[in-house]
Amino acid sequence: MGCTNCSTGKDGQPKGCKNNGTCGTDSCNKLTVFDWLSNMTLPNGSTPFNWVEVRFKNGRKVYYKNTENLTLSIGDIVATQAASGHDIGIVTLSGELVKVQMKRKKISETPEEIFKIYRKASQKDIDIWVEAREKEEPMKVKARQFAIDLRLKMKISDIEFQGDASKATFYYTADERVDFRELIKLFAREFRTRIEMKQVGLRQEAARLGGIGSCGRELCCSTWLTDFRSVNTSAARYQQLSLNPLKLAGQCGKLKCCLNYELDAYLDALKAFPKTEVKLRTAKGNAVCQKTDIFKGHMWYAYEGEWMNWHKLTTTQANEIIAINAKNEKVASLEEYAIDLVEDTKVDFENVVGQDSLTRFDTPKNQRRKNNNRRKNNNNRKNKNNRKSRPQNNNAK
Repeated sequence: MGCTNCSTGKDGQPKGCKNNGTCGTDSCNKLTVFDWLSNMTLPNGSTPFNWVEVRFKNGRKVYYKNTENLTLSIGDIVATQAASGHDIGIVTLSGELVKVQMKRKKISETPEEIFKIYRKASQKDIDIWVEAREKEEPMKVKARQFAIDLRLKMKISDIEFQGDASKATFYYTADERVDFRELIKLFAREFRTRIEMKQVGLRQEAARLGGIGSCGRELCCSTWLTDFRSVNTSAARYQQLSLNPLKLAGQCGKLKCCLNYELDAYLDALKAFPKTEVKLRTAKGNAVCQKTDIFKGHMWYAYEGEWMNWHKLTTTQANEIIAINAKNEKVASLEEYAIDLVEDTKVDFENVVGQDSLTRFDTPKNQRRKNNNRRKNNNNRKNKNNRKSRPQNNNAK
């Protein structure tokens, strides 16, 4: 996603709006929401929903009540109420979809403490906000150095200033409880502002910072994923993935959230498969499952003691043999049910180029050799004829 200011400039170089996720057009932001009800009118007699979704730095969203009945649209910069002072954010959603989002996130429409929107941000508010945002990166470098000097087992991942520059929130991750009272004193003395420390999980840290995943796309947690469901190693087992922590872990160090995306489809497909620990009893011996192919619905069995010879069966054939074994009966052998392992692997390719041949520039090596030999023979004949036509110097004398 990119706005017009982020488009490509001269010589293929990206221009970039340099707003670091606070673009006014709201098209290159994180967790952008498309309001598909914006062009639809409300029924007669119904009042519009007076709550607004406001986004702050790195996808942090809060819902405010529009008590002043301001005319707001997506992308407007507004001054919102905070615990002390005011904050500056960007409107990302308004109207009936806000009600749906609040219901999905279980946010009450009548809370005890209601935060409201004061006004649309003035130029002075925006200047103070931008100036505060420019201080965050150098502050983060100093804050990390202070934590290292105090030997605290914590990592300061991000800093977020309040819109009026009266408070700075330090986001950190830690594996255990950290006593940062001395650290707060150093921060207050160095940065001359109110300090708030907020601990976040590893997944929330990756969502705030963003990045590129192993798939080559932006992280799901920083673009569209809002709820973090638990991911177990059983999800990888059901999908027959190798249990390699380096491949299964994301940038947060936890198991990738995308392991859950196709898990339901795999579980539905596995309902037709018999359990792999069930042995098939035949007159030739017991057979043990060695491998399964979920996509094709095939299973490979091998006799006990003959582990090198695999016999491929379909799920229906395996279930049929198990049903016969349940009646205390045995089948003759797996060879009667097994599918021939030799399959036709020839692939028919289509000519997608058109009338041109894909090998039109290729010349057979044999033809090249023949042409080279002909040239050599012709050159040798010419040399012999030239030698015969020359006069002999000895006879001339």
